Amino acid sequence: METTSLLVVNAGSSSLKFSVFAVPDLQNPQLLVNGQIERIGTSPRLITHDAAGAVLIDRSYAATDIRGHDDAIQAVAGWLGTFGERAQLTAAGHRVVHGGPDLTVPVMVDDAVLARLEQLVKLMPLHLPANLAAIRALRKHVPNLPQVACFDTSFHRLHTGIVDRFALPGTFYEEGVRRYGFHGLSYEYIARRLPEVAPEIAHGRVIVAHLGSGASMCALRDGQSVDSTMAFSALDGLPMNTRSGALDPGVVIYLVRDKGMSVDDVESLLYRQSGLHGLSGFSGDMRDLLASDKPNAKLAVDYFVFHGRRQIGALSAVLEGLDAIVFTAGIGEHSPEIRERICDGLSWLGIALDRIANRDGGPRITKSDARVSAWVIPTNEELVIAWHMLALGRRRSLEP
Repeated sequence: METTSLLVVNAGSSSLKFSVFAVPDLQNPQLLVNGQIERIGTSPRLITHDAAGAVLIDRSYAATDIRGHDDAIQAVAGWLGTFGERAQLTAAGHRVVHGGPDLTVPVMVDDAVLARLEQLVKLMPLHLPANLAAIRALRKHVPNLPQVACFDTSFHRLHTGIVDRFALPGTFYEEGVRRYGFHGLSYEYIARRLPEVAPEIAHGRVIVAHLGSGASMCALRDGQSVDSTMAFSALDGLPMNTRSGALDPGVVIYLVRDKGMSVDDVESLLYRQSGLHGLSGFSGDMRDLLASDKPNAKLAVDYFVFHGRRQIGALSAVLEGLDAIVFTAGIGEHSPEIRERICDGLSWLGIALDRIANRDGGPRITKSDARVSAWVIPTNEELVIAWHMLALGRRRSLEP
């Protein structure tokens, strides 16, 4: 018997992650399989797992076999055609990093939506093209499959004007130069999980630290985004794997005027050559840095921890107090040392780390009498996309 299923796609510049969810009751998505094709165009590799984590396929390809997202989608579609569950895909959903000022809720992808997203590429030049490439590839290879775009910026759209504006003339704000915030699908998942995992803080003042190769923090009040460390682009806020994080705008002026760097040079520097990789000189991967005895590795880790504490302090002021911190994403979920070092500098806020609970991964990693609690909650952006796809389908079925 065939199972009605949803395909969720998360396309990066050189990778394509995907999940398939069964929805037998059209209410509660159940993971069937997930996987990714990594290193597209160089040394492609497809690896997939079932819901229990068992490897279903681990296959390498020649670089010429999977040169871009078109080939990657074709490879995934071909493998899904042989998948043991014989999942009948009824729709595909995409993580799209930027919806701009207008696309604030999940939408069905049509020609008008694609045209609008094309106009937003200038706001997110290193992320949005990959998202659009995956959408176009699915349109080409599975033309009758409905597609839904879910935006990382949507979760932050209830910010006040003061939070979203820069101190620039108003015409720039109207043109879309404003603070958007990102990682919204991750923050939405955490906000939805809090009533189940930690009901005592679900409606309080919470800072969620999404710490991965891309890193940001979000201040939640009653499960709603109040402020975020990322702003106009995915460069702002915390230092990341290869991205700079917060930077004095005067540095960009200096690089262009005095160093003679082109716009493309500056873009490459800030997105690909900076952050933890730029500080350490050899890697932006936190695992490599923590394992290394090189002085610049210590510098990079110290810098990350310092700015993590700094942003938590700022967001606590925005919230006018703090009830809890939640760590999530790659580093946040899997690095007890980084969690410990960040929390140890926040005892003044009322955080008292339980070192055994932190070592074991929580979910609560602070002592029972700590005034401010800290938690570890794994994120699941793909499940949020599946939720939105089902909700959009229900709304459309009610339309006259």
